[in-house]
Amino acid sequence: MTNTNNTIWHWHHNVSECYYHLQITIKYRRAVLNEKVQEAIKESLAGIKERYEIEISHIGFDQNHIHILLRFIPTYSGSQVVKVIKSISGRMVFEKAPEVKKDLWGGEFWSDGYYLATVSGKGDRKIIENYIINQGRGNDLKQLKLFEL
Repeated sequence: MTNTNNTIWHWHHNVSECYYHLQITIKYRRAVLNEKVQEAIKESLAGIKERYEIEISHIGFDQNHIHILLRFIPTYSGSQVVKVIKSISGRMVFEKAPEVKKDLWGGEFWSDGYYLATVSGKGDRKIIENYIINQGRGNDLKQLKLFEL
């Protein structure tokens, strides 16, 4: 039995209620997350739940990094999920906004590192949601933008 539509996910013999806070940074910390790039990232991640059983709850954009609140089935490791998200979104950004390659010297879109932390579905989730909503530096953007997928 597989049910990933509730707050508690049932996946064969596993039950999961774990959320993750993921932060990934643009290569060289380049400030390239303009509206066009943000739309490409959102578009690339829109159908990820149906394809990979990775549910993205919130995305917060800053100019050189993004924060994502997500959850995934317990058969994946965190590094596998990060790899899927980075490869799908990076490829889409280069297709939809090829001018970004010039800013990144023709290389990769995302830096190699990432931050991934577990978040309790019972209490900490709202705190992290608020952090993602309110995150952002005044020099980069006036307000971090929040999108729900």
